[in-house]
Amino acid sequence: MTAPDVESDLARTRRARRIDRALAVRYPDARCELDFTSPFELLVATVLSAQTTDVRVNLTTPILFARYPDAAALAGANPEELEEILRPTGFFRAKARSVMGLSRELVERFGGEVPGRMADLVTLPGVGRKTANVVLGNAFGVPGITTDTHVMRLSKRLGYTASDDPLVVEKELDALIPRKDWTMASHRLIFHGRRTCFARRPACGACPVAAMCPSAGIGELDPAKAAAMVKA
Repeated sequence: MTAPDVESDLARTRRARRIDRALAVRYPDARCELDFTSPFELLVATVLSAQTTDVRVNLTTPILFARYPDAAALAGANPEELEEILRPTGFFRAKARSVMGLSRELVERFGGEVPGRMADLVTLPGVGRKTANVVLGNAFGVPGITTDTHVMRLSKRLGYTASDDPLVVEKELDALIPRKDWTMASHRLIFHGRRTCFARRPACGACPVAAMCPSAGIGELDPAKAAAMVKA
């Protein structure tokens, strides 16, 4: 697709929704890739996922939650012991401070339970809108756009936004995608960014939305070569 000089808001909205439908076909299993069994586990796992992979977090959290199963336990953790558990996730000292701090806040202000409101979540240490939207969308069923690195990158490549400000991007995507689809649309963009639309060299020749993408052609165009790049 050759991007027009000016795309109307209506045309952009229609294109964004066609792209989302195409990605739903391509990634029917799109979901949150962090393992969790409760809002508390998802909140902590999301904080830990900064600057590391979901796979690494999923290897760490079973050990973490076996030792500290709830907010009260984590709030009273031994800092050195906690840091050692979190060491594989990187930035382990800062992450230990954040998860202990948010756990203390949960105990002191919310009875040890994770609140189900954005206004409350963003007051917790280490929790911003991105983390809050992950928790709300996946643990509470409250739709939200998650502006992680993949969503930010793909939003610009797909011509949804020109901004690098996560709040601006979130609001612009909110306007393009129906509210009921915000959480799943985020998952589909993240799946696409991890599996096909890579940061350095996207697999354009194997992309299901290339015909609708103004950035199509910046990566590998040969269909066979591009297909070999796609991650299962």
